[in-house]
Amino acid sequence: MNRNAILRPLRLAALSLLGATTLALSACDRSPDWARELGASADEGGFGAPTRNNTEIMSGERDYVVALGERFAREVPTTITFEFDSARLTPEAIAILRQQADWIKRFPEVRFRVYGHTDKVGSEAYNRQLGKRRAEAVVDFFARQGISRSRLEALVSYGEDRPLVYTEGPEERNRRTVTEVSGFVKRHPTVMNGKYAEIVFREYVASATAKPTVEAQEIASGG
Repeated sequence: MNRNAILRPLRLAALSLLGATTLALSACDRSPDWARELGASADEGGFGAPTRNNTEIMSGERDYVVALGERFAREVPTTITFEFDSARLTPEAIAILRQQADWIKRFPEVRFRVYGHTDKVGSEAYNRQLGKRRAEAVVDFFARQGISRSRLEALVSYGEDRPLVYTEGPEERNRRTVTEVSGFVKRHPTVMNGKYAEIVFREYVASATAKPTVEAQEIASGG
């Protein structure tokens, strides 16, 4: 038999195998999340992000940050509003910030982030600065309440970019700051011991208070 006739099927088989291997390797980049490294789906392109996300997910830190943030939002108002073109704290805003500050002081292991917003009246650049001034006003208030500035991870201003109400005119609900849980204080002893659950569920029983019955209220008020 001709030598080329023998080698030709072998070459075709080798080429087919090489093509299949190439396709298999390229398909790895399109693997579903369950087949990829844990935390890879949260990667934003930063160096080391998959490793960091993997560590946070495996330790439970990421889940506990979410759980604590949900508790914060349930137990205190997270948003205050401002007067038009102002970063001054109104009496109503101060009352809410006192509630936030009292909650924050109960959790010294936790860090927070304040987001500043504006309505859409005015230039984008001016509103971004105004949003920052509003966030700074909240941070200054917390500092006067004895909360360390080091626990406020960042001052973020979205300016007019994320309105609650889509209108070009003045809108009080858009002139706001939002306080959120952002993470844990890395060097705190409790956090170093990985006691995230104890932090999240702290004081649930101790902070529970019995509501007075209707009869008790009537007796207290003289009926």
